[in-house]
Amino acid sequence: MERIKKEIKERVMNVVNKVNDAENYETSWNEKGLPESKNKINIKRGSLSRAQGARFELKVREALETQKWIIDKWTNNVNLEENKIVKVKPKFNPFTKTMVMNSGGFPDFIAFKKTSGNDYKIIGVEVKMNGILSKIEKEKCKWYLKNKIFSEILIAKKGEKRGEIEYTNFEEKYGIK
Repeated sequence: MERIKKEIKERVMNVVNKVNDAENYETSWNEKGLPESKNKINIKRGSLSRAQGARFELKVREALETQKWIIDKWTNNVNLEENKIVKVKPKFNPFTKTMVMNSGGFPDFIAFKKTSGNDYKIIGVEVKMNGILSKIEKEKCKWYLKNKIFSEILIAKKGEKRGEIEYTNFEEKYGIK
């Protein structure tokens, strides 16, 4: 039998210890049939963060509706390689054996408001608790504005005061190159 390298042995023993520690770790099997252990504290933190984000998203939607915007969930995304808009695919939940429509559209909302006569202003609204977009999200915003899908894209984030919502115009903050 070949001698096992020390790093590999340590990595295997670390996985074995996590699998055996059911009190602190939850273990599942990935597509390749390998065990993956997640810290239960991080699982709880993730679910709380998702719930907090969903509540903030709902609050932003209600705030825009009070400003006479008509809001709908945007269920499309941009495929930057193909340079086109694609529909977000629903995901399969193996536990409930159902297809779940994921809110994976970017941006989160499409909003429109009648301006004058038969003219409408159409904007995209991305809700971020901290107001920071990733590099890919910035590229997608630039694509939407360059292709005139939206007249502007607003980034909604939590304000300084409790319950306050701040809106940042993407074009003013990042510009278009």
